[in-house]
Amino acid sequence: MEHAMNVVGMMSGTSLDGLDIALASFSGLDPIAYRILSTRHVPYEDSWNKRLSDALFSDAPTLVRLDDEYGAWLGHSVANFLRDSGTEADLIGSHGHTVFHRPAEGITLQVGTGARIREQSGVPVVCNFRQQDVRMGGQGAPLVPAGDALLFGEFDGCLNLGGFSNASWQQDGHRYACDLAPCNMLLNALSAREGWEYDPEGSLARSGNVEAGLLQLWNELSFYSQSPPKSLGREWFLEHFSAEVRDSRLATRDLLRTAVEHIARQIDAFLSKVLPAGSSPPRVLCTGGGAHNLFLMERLHFLGRERLEYVIPDRELVDYKEALVFALLAYLRWHGRNNVLATVTGASSDHSSGDVYL
Repeated sequence: MEHAMNVVGMMSGTSLDGLDIALASFSGLDPIAYRILSTRHVPYEDSWNKRLSDALFSDAPTLVRLDDEYGAWLGHSVANFLRDSGTEADLIGSHGHTVFHRPAEGITLQVGTGARIREQSGVPVVCNFRQQDVRMGGQGAPLVPAGDALLFGEFDGCLNLGGFSNASWQQDGHRYACDLAPCNMLLNALSAREGWEYDPEGSLARSGNVEAGLLQLWNELSFYSQSPPKSLGREWFLEHFSAEVRDSRLATRDLLRTAVEHIARQIDAFLSKVLPAGSSPPRVLCTGGGAHNLFLMERLHFLGRERLEYVIPDRELVDYKEALVFALLAYLRWHGRNNVLATVTGASSDHSSGDVYL
């Protein structure tokens, strides 16, 4: 077995709540053993939240500056994390922050240049994992399923409840995955109507009522009738959900209740289709911030009763699984192994993706 490598993974998701950092030890390649050594969540200050949120509407010079300055901030954040953890890292895998994602047009952009991360941290960096896949005809997303297959293969499926919900599953010896529906991006945007960052445990949603007309409108969006591979971006969310978030006269509790029902029904319908029950219900590993939303999880358990078993692991894995997987993707890239699956993204072939800064 090759010697272990300590690899940092960094993830900034569409929910814009901050940066997730995970330091893990990896050894071997077939199989790969891992151990999480340390984790940290770095909340965004209001200024960073605004800059990243507004980036979609920025001109080219502004995006270039953002790429550079956000990369420096990432490097500074990981350097502080490593100093405080007292552990050296051999490699960093950074997702960056997605500004726009339009695979049908052949473009995707994640800011946070690896050159600045390398400069600030003194550690080699792998970043920009998505662009190569898009150039190879893929969706550039989701990327986490390669990690699901290698690290969590004992589960029939893996469900991530992040800014968007997405899932991966094993079928006929291959890994498949796709985005399913909005999740925390929608729930947090609705919570902001009341001045909240999020709806704690789904308590406000629990007190509301489903608005049947709005639920039907959302459920009939054309994305849900498309076949995988398929992925979602912030542009799609703004097109189909921002009007209700901004202008609806419905009570926020009713909007949240309707949103939870929409999310849960879309997830249940899709997973029930791709994970047919055998002698026992398929086991689905459930992670991401939405796993802390007790009301959303109750609706998923209720809708999937006797057909699906949702398994929520320890809190560290719930919160840092995506950061852990980006550490793994960097580890695979470092060893020249494929880290993106064509069955997941629709690319022309499996490939080893990511820009390397030595």
